Amino acid sequence: MSRRIRVGVLFGGRSGEHDVSLRSAQAIMRAIDRERFEVVPIGITRDGRWMVGGDPLRALAEQSRLPLELDSGAEDGSGQAGLPVQPGSRALAVTEPAWTGAVDVVFPVLHGPNGEDGTVQGLLELADIPYVGCGVLASAVAMDKPTAKRLFAQAGLPMARWFAFTWGEWVRDRAAIERRVACELGYPCFVKPANLGSSVGVSKVRRPADLPAAVEAANRHDRKIVIEEAIDARELEVSVLGNDEPVASVVGEIVPAREFYDYEAKYVDDRSQLLIPAPISDEQAATARAMAIAAFKAIDGAGMARVDFFLERSTGRILINEVNTIPGFTAISMYPKLWEASGLSFRDLVTRLIELALERHEERALRCRSWT
Repeated sequence: MSRRIRVGVLFGGRSGEHDVSLRSAQAIMRAIDRERFEVVPIGITRDGRWMVGGDPLRALAEQSRLPLELDSGAEDGSGQAGLPVQPGSRALAVTEPAWTGAVDVVFPVLHGPNGEDGTVQGLLELADIPYVGCGVLASAVAMDKPTAKRLFAQAGLPMARWFAFTWGEWVRDRAAIERRVACELGYPCFVKPANLGSSVGVSKVRRPADLPAAVEAANRHDRKIVIEEAIDARELEVSVLGNDEPVASVVGEIVPAREFYDYEAKYVDDRSQLLIPAPISDEQAATARAMAIAAFKAIDGAGMARVDFFLERSTGRILINEVNTIPGFTAISMYPKLWEASGLSFRDLVTRLIELALERHEERALRCRSWT
């Protein structure tokens, strides 16, 4: 009997979404098919140190004081060395053979910067290790909201009005940016860090006097800031799965427990409602699903993504908001729930994602061998 495929589940990380990553990793490790796969948990601390062997999930959860039920069932992994860092540096110095040889494929569950933005994907490419999800380009593009929006516009996908600027531009000429908000977007509007997810650092600004505080809050996470018009809309989401021939799930709707779907509403407050399928017309559902696949292809996506939309109440228009290349996998996350409603269980979804990663890596290896 052939051995099981060893899956390195990579979680934690240095972003503001560290705790969300732990919750997602726990759900994935619980769901994974243990007859086909063996789990190797790999944790990254908030200061960038890698933890391999023992129980990294428990260690990181305890550091965060996160109340997880720590029965992930992670196997073995003992004796694997952690990846060293240079003294005083957060950068990886060496990728030890003890780690790279320990896994057949990596499942990154690193939400936000330094994980979802192409950095870890680039490391895995250099190590020639198959990994779940989008590649370097798609990951980086989707994480940077202004760049993604420009690609969506090129693909003909409608969006809310927006513009971006740097903290330096705000410091040099704050009045010009304030005038631009008033003239181009109006109030209320949303202020966001350009590179972050899970609504971390996002503020809804109702009047000009509140804009500076919102910009400063976003700047704590990123030097580049995005301001978008506030749309009176319902929030729709579609899950996408596949490589060159992606498919879209049924459409779901989020009814936030709070004023908008912020971090607390997504991951803490279980009063938010997930309506699956969304109570919309067949035509609207078909439009959202087609737009999700178009957005996925626009960024050259692979493996998985969750695509978020606004359904404008006054016009019925569907506007793309963003693409999340490592969507949440927690107990209340929309990505797996939409696939469950589409006929694919959580366990089968995880299996399919691993298969897609291995298929993509093998295809690339065959192409490279044809050059020699």
